[in-house]
Amino acid sequence: MIFNYNFKNYNFRLLLYVLALNVIGILVINSASGQDEGMVMKQMMGIALGLAMALVISLIPYQKLFAYSWGIYGGCIAILLAVLVFGRNVNGATRWIEIAGIQFQPSEFVKHGLIVFGAWFLNKNVESLNSVKTLALIAAVFAVPVVLILEEPNLSTTLVIMFVLACMIFVAGLSYRWILGALAVVTPVFGLLIYLARFTDVLTRVPFLRGYQVTRVLAWLNPDEYASTGYQQANSIMAIGSGMLHGKGLNNNTLASVKNGNFLAEAQTDFIFAVIGEELGFIGCMVVIGLFAVLVFECLWTGHRAKDLSGKLIGCGVAALLSFQTFTNIAVATGIFPNTGIPLPFISYGVSSLVSMYIGLGVLLNVGLQRNTH
Repeated sequence: MIFNYNFKNYNFRLLLYVLALNVIGILVINSASGQDEGMVMKQMMGIALGLAMALVISLIPYQKLFAYSWGIYGGCIAILLAVLVFGRNVNGATRWIEIAGIQFQPSEFVKHGLIVFGAWFLNKNVESLNSVKTLALIAAVFAVPVVLILEEPNLSTTLVIMFVLACMIFVAGLSYRWILGALAVVTPVFGLLIYLARFTDVLTRVPFLRGYQVTRVLAWLNPDEYASTGYQQANSIMAIGSGMLHGKGLNNNTLASVKNGNFLAEAQTDFIFAVIGEELGFIGCMVVIGLFAVLVFECLWTGHRAKDLSGKLIGCGVAALLSFQTFTNIAVATGIFPNTGIPLPFISYGVSSLVSMYIGLGVLLNVGLQRNTH
């Protein structure tokens, strides 16, 4: 099977960009964790496992995965239900499950499972995509995992999946009439919610928002009134700004360090970009953003050169996932978005996120191996 590939088409550049991000991640996690060897070793093992899985998956024709599309979808639903029934509750959220002594976050893997399933499902229904019946079917099928993730609750991952699916549906050929119609409805509703967000009692009645999520939105909109809630973002912005051009250096232990003063919660995960800004400065931040930019471009270019629509949709899905998560993480760290708790891909500490991203990368690499040469 693998001997039919032209390995001149193997996208080693994509792997190099990811490994460069991994190296930066290891260095910054080591500093953010106070040089915790256990944490660093666990992240390195996650990189090794993820890279090995990506290399193996990259040799499996993605068309063969489509034969198990409903099985992949069913598996996603099963593990999400298992989380709600058997999952471990941490800080009011049930997102983790333990199997055979291994703890992981299923929603991270569901993202990539839904990209593969979505590529197959949309390709199968592409001829009737713009009919009400097909769009209703698509909405119903994907509403199930979205609602289950929202129940954990995990609003940030829900938004990521909805954004990825919206991009894939657009690339599949959604009519601009539907897009403009959706914008005509969503834009005023979103504007109204932002306006009403000034009134706490109104915002608490929004059905898909929990209490702590409401508080985070209010802290973002009214930082002076909710200083006790928005302090993480305020300190993150302070940390990034204090790094100036060159940063204070990795593993710095100066008294002026925001990180060392324990002013950043989850510095090695959700707010790792703040540590990058403080210790590597503006230059370090731009290097990281530049690496993500070329990585997303490679994903889009791979999708553009795919041999069929399903390959294009996989490329679009992975690119949308990487770009949205990256932008959102950095936007939270810089105060552009409310605090959402999304990891920075390939950099933040977390084996579930790391390995799942590599799995998606493996499927994408196979799309590139079968690219259209004309």
